[in-house]
Amino acid sequence: MSTAPRLTALDAVHRSLGATMTDFAGWDMPLRYASERDEHNAVRTKAGLFDLSHMGEITVTGPAAADFLNFALVGNIGSVGVGRARYTMIVAEDGGILDDLIVYRLGETEYMVVANASNAQVVLDALTARAEGFDAEVRDDRDAYALLAVQGPESPGILKSLTDADLDGLKYYAGLPGTVAGVSALIARTGYTGEDGFELFVSPGDAEKLWGALMEAGTPVGMVPAGLSCRDTLRLEAGMPLYGHELTAELTPFDAGLGRVVKFEKTSQSDSFVGRAALAAAAERAETAPPRKLVGLVAEGRRVPRAGFPVVADGKVIGEVTSGAPSPTLGKPIAMAYVDAEHAAPGTEGVGVDIRGTHEPYEVVALPFYKRQK
Repeated sequence: MSTAPRLTALDAVHRSLGATMTDFAGWDMPLRYASERDEHNAVRTKAGLFDLSHMGEITVTGPAAADFLNFALVGNIGSVGVGRARYTMIVAEDGGILDDLIVYRLGETEYMVVANASNAQVVLDALTARAEGFDAEVRDDRDAYALLAVQGPESPGILKSLTDADLDGLKYYAGLPGTVAGVSALIARTGYTGEDGFELFVSPGDAEKLWGALMEAGTPVGMVPAGLSCRDTLRLEAGMPLYGHELTAELTPFDAGLGRVVKFEKTSQSDSFVGRAALAAAAERAETAPPRKLVGLVAEGRRVPRAGFPVVADGKVIGEVTSGAPSPTLGKPIAMAYVDAEHAAPGTEGVGVDIRGTHEPYEVVALPFYKRQK
């Protein structure tokens, strides 16, 4: 039996703007409004406004909230200061990645875990099960928030015109409560585009008002509505992983080259956490016999690689593309791929991608493809 996709609080706005909509993780979301290339370039040079209300917010509260999250997640959440945020992951007992997350510390005993839309229920179920024995409460707050993101070099100026919150003092991966255009919001300096920007967590009932105020303030400086399609090319250029592509349950954080997010020593009663033993073994394997490594590939021609395409060298398959797309910034097709370690060094020659039977030449490069000038 099919289930109709969920609608965000901004659904009517997207349709009034003529957005091309798509089913994404059970939500009806804007893929693009006009040209995805124009939306991409606007975020790189001016600003874009995104509806990210499909993301999954889970609140964790209680005297043992920090100890519980240290046990449930791979990061050292207890060391996160109030008003700060941390990128982390939740893994299975075997070390496989269930999702990558951002955790915001809202108060001494209150945290907000933000999961990817496609994994929100998995994360909620895992946290609920792992909370047993801890003086902590796990609450599903997915219906309590709409999430808007303003991304791009003009985003600080746009937001400053609508709030008296101290944006200059707001560091990357930090958040503070404030009022934006008369709307109460958690203002976070986070994003998934490689640009400076802000994510605004608000009540769904305030979403349309805030969207309208942001567009009114941003349009004069070139801000445009931006959909999921350009969000994907932006994050790809910035070398940011996407669950289901660069991150899967078959990979540990060490396999994905993100072992730095795993903290074996934590500021809690115990350093024990779910998946610790498996991750310790994965860390040792990564040191002694590196598995395939995640690299960047830049096309010499014009054909675009897609996820699942084989990476080849010397007539052999040496890896697999995880994400690929035309890069508006570089003007060439690009891809991220896991390749055998001996072919992973930037500049490695003779590497190609098998695109429907033709081995197209690609240059191996270090990630990210794009890094903004600060």
